[in-house]
Amino acid sequence: MIDHIAIKVSNFEKSRDFYKGCLAPLGYTLLMEHDISGAGFGKDMKPSFWIQPGSASGPIHLAFSSADRKSVDDFYQAALSAGASCNGKPGERKEYHPTYYGAFVIDADGNNIEAVCHLPQ
Repeated sequence: MIDHIAIKVSNFEKSRDFYKGCLAPLGYTLLMEHDISGAGFGKDMKPSFWIQPGSASGPIHLAFSSADRKSVDDFYQAALSAGASCNGKPGERKEYHPTYYGAFVIDADGNNIEAVCHLPQ
């Protein structure tokens, strides 16, 4: 339903590097970067998540799909290594549904960034 989303970040270079690192385990790469639109991350040559310099949009909650639970774990570790703070360690969240497996971090602008896998182990 949603083609792409863009958020404004207070420190473009820091945020670009943060998202490059923590989204890599989920299969997202930096696909485009230019002065007008900012930096576009995505899969299969389609940028679906953009960051742009400016006053931070947040705090907001963004959840990125993961193909498996290991990549949720890897996202979490990469995000912490890149300076995020924990907002929920990787694990099942049965209150959402029986196979919901997610991890939550807070980025430099206070956004709640999540990786989630909906598949059973």
